[in-house]
Amino acid sequence: MPRQPSASAHAPTDDAFVARLLPWFDGHGRHDLPWQHPRSPYRVWLSEIMLQQTQVSTVIPYFLKFLQVFPTLPALAAASNDAVMAQWAGLGYYARARNLHAAAKRCVALHGGELPRDADALHALPGIGRSTAGAILSQAWNDRFAILDGNVKRVLTRYHGIEGFPGLPAVEKVLWALAEAHVQHVPAARLADYTQAQMDLGATICTRSRPACAICPLQDDCVARREGRADQLPTPKPSKTLPEREAVALLLRDGSDRVLLQKRPDTGIWAQLWTLPQADSGIQLQDWFDAHIDGSLEDAEPLPVLQHTFSHYRLHLQVLVRRVQGLRVEDPGLRWVDAQALATLGLPAPIRKLLETGAPPASPKRRTMRRAPSPADSE
Repeated sequence: MPRQPSASAHAPTDDAFVARLLPWFDGHGRHDLPWQHPRSPYRVWLSEIMLQQTQVSTVIPYFLKFLQVFPTLPALAAASNDAVMAQWAGLGYYARARNLHAAAKRCVALHGGELPRDADALHALPGIGRSTAGAILSQAWNDRFAILDGNVKRVLTRYHGIEGFPGLPAVEKVLWALAEAHVQHVPAARLADYTQAQMDLGATICTRSRPACAICPLQDDCVARREGRADQLPTPKPSKTLPEREAVALLLRDGSDRVLLQKRPDTGIWAQLWTLPQADSGIQLQDWFDAHIDGSLEDAEPLPVLQHTFSHYRLHLQVLVRRVQGLRVEDPGLRWVDAQALATLGLPAPIRKLLETGAPPASPKRRTMRRAPSPADSE
């Protein structure tokens, strides 16, 4: 990695960054996002969690729907896990929802049912890192805290010409120092606007590919713009090939056309969601079937292999369809569900789509499954 400059070498000597960014935000920033009206701590927190690795256009309908069901932090804390997951299903990165729910419960237990107006206390809550805590404090209370999400990292990296992948601790340390230095120049009444302005600039002007440098308010002082390196900064993350994993699942229906769903464990792939019974190999799934289901897997119909990409691997899921008589034994982790009840449960997006749209025609040729590693991704 190239030698990293010290933070002091790039610290702003005046308020040019802030002075140009705020007027741009007044005229071109986003002022009609639903969490801005009002900017209550709960709404800001919910939006910040949903916006992690997710675009604004995707988040807005989920945000509005989530607030209809859980209008307050205590309402969220009192909800069941299934109810929370049902509202989150399809948004992805489900650990965010589990942490959100756990943090709400902790706020009720420790902070009187409110988010604490304290950086350390916020940071101690599940799912709230340093940048998220800063975003909540600055937007909900107009407190002087810096943020460093992906958009801000990209803006600062280009503006100051910072080399090295921003996810590396040494590079991130430099970026945090710059973010902290800039925020000191923000007028006291405009900290919420400044936080939003940085995110808006990164999302709409200083984008990952083909940034609109010609209309950027920071172009006169931007190192990447001056040196023609906007397409080289930030330094990309070293690439690696995603590992491939295979698994097999059962789409079982009873005489009433209900589908059998299984609650996933608290950790691992699709944690705490309801999904199809699944195993790493056909042999394992056959053993599970024999122990739990009254029926036979003979002549089970294979569907085309379902592919789903997680952050750390790509899953190839072979789904077998069979109508069966029922369960051999009662199991609280298993549930027969009719079509109308699917919306009340948290299901992984590809499984929900499979169940709601109907199973596609199966190929007569079965795909031979190799034994797959145990899925361990938390999404």
